[in-house]
Amino acid sequence: MILISGATGTIGRALLHQLSAQGVPVRAMTRDPARVRDLPGVEAVRGDFTDPASLSRAVAGVDAVFLLTAPSAPVAEHDAAMVAAARAAGVRRVVKLSAIRVPELDEWSFHLAGERVLRDSGLDWTVLRPASFASNTLSWAPAIRAGAPVPNPSGAGRQGVVDPRDVAAVAARVLTAGGHHGAVYTLTGPAAISVPDQARHLSAVLGTPVPVRDLPAAEYREVLVGAGMDAGFVEVAVRGTSVVREGGGATVTDDVARILGRPATPYENWAGAHRAAFLAG
Repeated sequence: MILISGATGTIGRALLHQLSAQGVPVRAMTRDPARVRDLPGVEAVRGDFTDPASLSRAVAGVDAVFLLTAPSAPVAEHDAAMVAAARAAGVRRVVKLSAIRVPELDEWSFHLAGERVLRDSGLDWTVLRPASFASNTLSWAPAIRAGAPVPNPSGAGRQGVVDPRDVAAVAARVLTAGGHHGAVYTLTGPAAISVPDQARHLSAVLGTPVPVRDLPAAEYREVLVGAGMDAGFVEVAVRGTSVVREGGGATVTDDVARILGRPATPYENWAGAHRAAFLAG
Protein backbone atom coordinates (compact mmCIF):
# COMPACT_ATOMS: atom_id res chain seq x y z
CA MET A 1 0.00 0.00 0.00
CA ILE A 2 1.32 3.43 -1.01
CA LEU A 3 0.07 6.66 0.59
CA ILE A 4 0.05 9.73 -1.64
CA SER A 5 -0.23 13.12 0.01
CA GLY A 6 -1.29 16.05 -2.13
CA ALA A 7 -3.39 13.53 -4.01
CA THR A 8 -5.60 16.11 -5.75
CA GLY A 9 -2.74 18.27 -7.07
CA THR A 10 -0.93 18.19 -10.40
CA ILE A 11 1.58 15.47 -9.52
CA GLY A 12 -0.60 13.64 -7.03
CA ARG A 13 -3.42 13.13 -9.54
CA ALA A 14 -1.04 11.89 -12.23
CA LEU A 15 0.63 9.51 -9.77
CA LEU A 16 -2.74 8.15 -8.63
CA HIS A 17 -3.68 7.34 -12.21
CA GLN A 18 -0.33 5.73 -13.01
CA LEU A 19 -0.21 3.52 -9.91
CA SER A 20 -3.88 2.57 -10.29
CA ALA A 21 -3.22 1.55 -13.90
CA GLN A 22 -0.35 -0.63 -12.67
CA GLY A 23 -2.61 -2.37 -10.15
CA VAL A 24 -0.76 -0.93 -7.13
CA PRO A 25 -2.94 -0.40 -4.03
CA VAL A 26 -3.00 3.33 -3.25
CA ARG A 27 -4.33 5.47 -0.42
CA ALA A 28 -4.97 9.07 -1.46
CA MET A 29 -4.61 11.64 1.33
CA THR A 30 -6.43 14.95 1.05
CA ARG A 31 -8.31 17.34 3.29
CA ASP A 32 -11.44 16.61 1.19
CA PRO A 33 -11.69 12.91 0.20
CA ALA A 34 -14.70 13.69 -1.99
CA ARG A 35 -12.31 15.30 -4.47
CA VAL A 36 -10.53 12.00 -5.16
CA ARG A 37 -11.74 10.32 -8.33
CA ASP A 38 -13.03 6.76 -8.14
CA LEU A 39 -10.15 4.68 -9.53
CA PRO A 40 -9.45 0.95 -9.20
CA GLY A 41 -7.36 0.18 -6.13
CA VAL A 42 -7.54 3.75 -4.77
CA GLU A 43 -8.78 4.46 -1.26
CA ALA A 44 -9.39 8.08 -0.21
CA VAL A 45 -8.54 9.19 3.32
CA ARG A 46 -8.78 12.52 5.08
CA GLY A 47 -5.44 13.86 6.29
CA ASP A 48 -4.08 17.19 7.44
CA PHE A 49 -0.43 17.90 8.24
CA THR A 50 -1.51 19.94 11.28
CA ASP A 51 -3.58 17.05 12.67
CA PRO A 52 -1.29 14.24 13.96
CA ALA A 53 -4.21 11.87 14.57
CA SER A 54 -5.29 12.14 10.93
CA LEU A 55 -1.73 11.41 9.78
CA SER A 56 -1.58 8.34 12.02
CA ARG A 57 -4.78 7.03 10.44
CA ALA A 58 -3.49 7.83 6.94
CA VAL A 59 -0.22 5.88 7.34
CA ALA A 60 -1.68 2.85 9.14
CA GLY A 61 -0.74 -0.28 7.20
CA VAL A 62 1.20 1.66 4.58
CA ASP A 63 4.48 0.44 3.06
CA ALA A 64 5.60 3.67 1.37
CA VAL A 65 4.68 7.37 1.40
CA PHE A 66 4.83 9.93 -1.38
CA LEU A 67 5.38 13.15 0.54
CA LEU A 68 4.16 16.30 -1.18
CA THR A 69 3.94 19.49 0.85
CA ALA A 70 2.84 22.84 -0.58
CA PRO A 71 5.48 25.59 -0.80
CA SER A 72 3.13 28.27 0.53
CA ALA A 73 2.78 26.33 3.80
CA PRO A 74 5.37 25.56 6.54
CA VAL A 75 6.98 22.77 4.52
CA ALA A 76 9.60 21.62 7.04
CA GLU A 77 7.03 21.31 9.84
CA HIS A 78 4.64 19.40 7.60
CA ASP A 79 7.42 17.11 6.38
CA ALA A 80 8.48 16.45 9.97
CA ALA A 81 4.89 15.64 10.99
CA MET A 82 4.51 13.08 8.21
CA VAL A 83 7.93 11.55 8.82
CA ALA A 84 7.13 11.15 12.52
CA ALA A 85 3.81 9.47 11.72
CA ALA A 86 5.49 7.21 9.16
CA ARG A 87 8.20 6.10 11.57
CA ALA A 88 5.66 5.38 14.31
CA ALA A 89 3.60 3.28 11.90
CA GLY A 90 6.57 1.25 10.65
CA VAL A 91 6.53 2.67 7.12
CA ARG A 92 9.66 1.60 5.23
CA ARG A 93 10.04 4.17 2.46
CA VAL A 94 9.34 7.88 1.94
CA VAL A 95 9.76 9.67 -1.39
CA LYS A 96 9.69 13.45 -1.05
CA LEU A 97 8.75 15.79 -3.87
CA SER A 98 11.08 18.75 -3.45
CA ALA A 99 12.11 21.38 -6.01
CA ILE A 100 15.13 21.89 -8.22
CA ARG A 101 18.01 23.31 -6.22
CA VAL A 102 19.28 26.76 -7.14
CA PRO A 103 22.24 27.51 -4.83
CA GLU A 104 21.56 31.26 -4.96
CA LEU A 105 18.19 30.55 -3.30
CA ASP A 106 19.27 28.02 -0.67
CA GLU A 107 18.60 30.40 2.22
CA TRP A 108 15.06 30.92 0.90
CA SER A 109 14.29 27.31 0.01
CA PHE A 110 11.07 25.87 1.42
CA HIS A 111 12.24 22.31 0.86
CA LEU A 112 15.87 21.95 1.99
CA ALA A 113 14.96 21.82 5.69
CA GLY A 114 12.35 19.17 4.92
CA GLU A 115 14.93 17.18 2.99
CA ARG A 116 17.19 17.23 6.06
CA VAL A 117 14.34 15.95 8.22
CA LEU A 118 13.92 13.02 5.84
CA ARG A 119 17.65 12.27 5.62
CA ASP A 120 17.88 12.11 9.41
CA SER A 121 14.77 9.96 9.81
CA GLY A 122 16.38 6.53 9.50
CA LEU A 123 13.83 5.62 6.83
CA ASP A 124 14.53 4.47 3.28
CA TRP A 125 14.29 7.84 1.51
CA THR A 126 14.50 9.38 -1.94
CA VAL A 127 14.22 13.05 -2.94
CA LEU A 128 12.83 14.21 -6.29
CA ARG A 129 13.76 17.75 -7.36
CA PRO A 130 11.74 18.72 -10.44
CA ALA A 131 12.29 21.84 -12.51
CA SER A 132 9.45 24.17 -13.48
CA PHE A 133 6.36 22.25 -14.60
CA ALA A 134 5.15 22.51 -18.18
CA SER A 135 1.64 22.69 -16.75
CA ASN A 136 2.40 26.07 -15.19
CA THR A 137 1.71 27.57 -18.61
CA LEU A 138 -1.95 26.51 -18.36
CA SER A 139 -2.34 29.77 -16.44
CA TRP A 140 -1.82 31.50 -19.80
CA ALA A 141 -5.01 30.04 -21.25
CA PRO A 142 -7.31 33.01 -20.51
CA ALA A 143 -4.83 35.46 -22.06
CA ILE A 144 -4.35 33.24 -25.11
CA ARG A 145 -8.10 32.91 -25.65
CA ALA A 146 -8.43 36.69 -25.35
CA GLY A 147 -5.56 37.31 -27.79
CA ALA A 148 -3.59 39.07 -25.05
CA PRO A 149 0.16 38.63 -24.41
CA VAL A 150 1.24 36.13 -21.78
CA PRO A 151 3.29 37.46 -18.84
CA ASN A 152 7.02 36.76 -18.72
CA PRO A 153 8.78 37.51 -15.41
CA SER A 154 11.98 35.62 -16.38
CA GLY A 155 12.99 37.35 -19.63
CA ALA A 156 15.18 35.22 -21.89
CA GLY A 157 16.22 33.01 -18.98
CA ARG A 158 15.91 29.30 -19.65
CA GLN A 159 14.74 26.39 -17.47
CA GLY A 160 14.65 22.63 -17.90
CA VAL A 161 10.85 22.66 -18.03
CA VAL A 162 9.53 19.18 -17.18
CA ASP A 163 6.31 17.35 -18.03
CA PRO A 164 4.47 16.59 -14.74
CA ARG A 165 3.60 13.15 -16.13
CA ASP A 166 7.32 12.39 -16.26
CA VAL A 167 7.70 13.45 -12.63
CA ALA A 168 4.80 11.18 -11.64
CA ALA A 169 6.27 8.31 -13.66
CA VAL A 170 9.61 8.67 -11.88
CA ALA A 171 7.82 8.77 -8.52
CA ALA A 172 5.89 5.61 -9.40
CA ARG A 173 9.11 3.83 -10.36
CA VAL A 174 10.96 4.89 -7.22
CA LEU A 175 8.04 3.98 -4.96
CA THR A 176 7.65 0.48 -6.40
CA ALA A 177 11.25 -0.57 -7.12
CA GLY A 178 14.42 -0.94 -5.08
CA GLY A 179 17.77 0.71 -5.57
CA HIS A 180 16.81 4.33 -4.89
CA HIS A 181 17.60 4.69 -1.17
CA GLY A 182 19.51 7.88 -0.44
CA ALA A 183 19.19 9.16 -4.02
CA VAL A 184 18.44 12.76 -5.01
CA TYR A 185 17.13 13.07 -8.57
CA THR A 186 16.91 16.36 -10.44
CA LEU A 187 14.07 15.98 -12.92
CA THR A 188 14.08 18.17 -16.03
CA GLY A 189 12.91 18.14 -19.59
CA PRO A 190 15.35 17.32 -22.41
CA ALA A 191 16.34 20.96 -23.02
CA ALA A 192 16.44 24.31 -21.26
CA ILE A 193 13.83 26.66 -22.74
CA SER A 194 12.62 30.19 -22.05
CA VAL A 195 9.12 31.63 -21.79
CA PRO A 196 9.40 32.99 -25.36
CA ASP A 197 10.41 29.47 -26.47
CA GLN A 198 7.32 28.01 -24.81
CA ALA A 199 5.14 30.67 -26.41
CA ARG A 200 6.52 29.79 -29.85
CA HIS A 201 5.82 26.10 -29.30
CA LEU A 202 2.28 26.91 -28.15
CA SER A 203 1.74 29.15 -31.15
CA ALA A 204 2.68 26.27 -33.46
CA VAL A 205 0.43 23.83 -31.60
CA LEU A 206 -2.56 26.19 -31.40
CA GLY A 207 -2.19 27.76 -34.82
CA THR A 208 -2.49 31.24 -33.37
CA PRO A 209 0.06 33.87 -32.27
CA VAL A 210 1.05 33.75 -28.59
CA PRO A 211 2.68 37.12 -27.85
CA VAL A 212 4.78 37.64 -24.73
CA ARG A 213 4.90 40.66 -22.42
CA ASP A 214 7.91 41.27 -20.17
CA LEU A 215 6.90 41.46 -16.52
CA PRO A 216 9.37 43.43 -14.33
CA ALA A 217 10.04 42.10 -10.83
CA ALA A 218 8.08 44.88 -9.10
CA GLU A 219 5.00 44.21 -11.22
CA TYR A 220 5.34 40.46 -10.75
CA ARG A 221 5.42 41.00 -6.99
CA GLU A 222 2.21 43.04 -7.21
CA VAL A 223 0.51 40.28 -9.21
CA LEU A 224 1.40 37.63 -6.62
CA VAL A 225 0.39 39.80 -3.67
CA GLY A 226 -2.88 40.65 -5.42
CA ALA A 227 -3.55 36.94 -5.85
CA GLY A 228 -3.33 36.53 -2.07
CA MET A 229 -0.06 34.59 -2.02
CA ASP A 230 1.82 34.15 1.25
CA ALA A 231 4.51 36.81 1.77
CA GLY A 232 7.30 34.25 2.04
CA PHE A 233 6.19 32.52 -1.13
CA VAL A 234 6.07 35.86 -2.95
CA GLU A 235 9.63 36.66 -1.93
CA VAL A 236 10.95 33.30 -3.11
CA ALA A 237 9.02 33.47 -6.39
CA VAL A 238 10.30 36.95 -7.21
CA ARG A 239 13.89 36.09 -6.31
CA GLY A 240 13.65 32.81 -8.22
CA THR A 241 12.49 34.41 -11.44
CA SER A 242 15.27 36.99 -11.13
CA VAL A 243 17.82 34.18 -10.87
CA VAL A 244 16.31 32.50 -13.95
CA ARG A 245 16.36 35.81 -15.84
CA GLU A 246 20.08 36.08 -15.09
CA GLY A 247 20.79 32.57 -16.42
CA GLY A 248 20.82 30.64 -13.14
CA GLY A 249 18.02 28.20 -13.91
CA ALA A 250 19.19 26.44 -17.08
CA THR A 251 20.00 23.07 -15.46
CA VAL A 252 19.26 19.98 -17.56
CA THR A 253 19.88 16.39 -16.40
CA ASP A 254 19.30 12.91 -17.79
CA ASP A 255 17.75 11.59 -14.56
CA VAL A 256 14.29 11.15 -16.12
CA ALA A 257 15.73 9.21 -19.04
CA ARG A 258 17.92 7.02 -16.82
CA ILE A 259 15.09 6.07 -14.47
CA LEU A 260 12.34 5.60 -17.06
CA GLY A 261 14.47 4.17 -19.85
CA ARG A 262 13.10 6.69 -22.35
CA PRO A 263 13.76 10.36 -23.15
CA ALA A 264 12.12 13.08 -21.09
CA THR A 265 9.08 14.63 -22.79
CA PRO A 266 9.77 17.89 -24.70
CA TYR A 267 7.59 20.89 -23.88
CA GLU A 268 6.09 20.91 -27.38
CA ASN A 269 4.85 17.33 -26.90
CA TRP A 270 3.23 18.28 -23.61
CA ALA A 271 1.63 21.31 -25.28
CA GLY A 272 0.26 19.17 -28.10
CA ALA A 273 -1.30 16.76 -25.60
CA HIS A 274 -2.97 19.67 -23.77
CA ARG A 275 -4.05 21.73 -26.78
CA ALA A 276 -7.73 21.56 -25.84
CA ALA A 277 -7.08 23.04 -22.39
CA PHE A 278 -5.81 26.25 -23.99
CA LEU A 279 -8.73 26.53 -26.40
CA ALA A 280 -11.64 25.51 -24.19
CA GLY A 281 -13.78 28.18 -22.54
